[in-house]
Amino acid sequence: MKLTGNTLAIDIGGTGLKMISLDPQGTPVTERTKVATPQPATPEAVLGELAGLFASHGEFERISVGFPGVVVEGVVGGAVNLDPGWAKFDLESALEARTGKPVRVCNDADVQGYGAVAGQGVELVITLGTGMGSALFLDGRLLPNLELGHHPFRKDRSYEDELGKAGLKKSGKEKWNRRLLQAIATLEHCFNYRKLYIGGGNAKKIDVELPQNVEIVPNVAGLLGGIALWR
Repeated sequence: MKLTGNTLAIDIGGTGLKMISLDPQGTPVTERTKVATPQPATPEAVLGELAGLFASHGEFERISVGFPGVVVEGVVGGAVNLDPGWAKFDLESALEARTGKPVRVCNDADVQGYGAVAGQGVELVITLGTGMGSALFLDGRLLPNLELGHHPFRKDRSYEDELGKAGLKKSGKEKWNRRLLQAIATLEHCFNYRKLYIGGGNAKKIDVELPQNVEIVPNVAGLLGGIALWR
């Protein structure tokens, strides 16, 4: 699909809502804007906050959204770090009705991956924020709906329990970093990936030496990858 005009890229997170406008090549043409995610983070409250940011990004032809949960054909399966009201919510149609623009919605880690991967072999993406997102790519093609964060990791706790925001607060930064290294070792044995990319707001808390095939990617990749939803 040959794009014309700008794409408004939105990243919905458990703690922040981010937005930027991209030209057809995926280059930012506006400054990134960010506001706190409303609490409680109901669909109407989040959509209301997003509406307040639209004007600062000029004219756009379409919208891409990264959302922290499973998304199938624009409909949210659920969002454990937002509000129960998101279950079965048609986010794509709701945004189209508000803006009159075509909308495509994808899991936020998937979008982050589109903005990071090289498109060679098996590449895994994890995002460390309020929760833990994940995305798996093979030669640049997404294998959708990987919810790795909810899988058992150690004892009776999941990857998200240990590496999400609550796990970081409970364990402290030093222990959280050690757990991250344990998780990386396990994930490499499971997926035999060529490269692992780590993004999300808490990636900046990493202060241990990572394996050579692990790369920290800037959080803005979660917006820049939005252009791929239209290609």
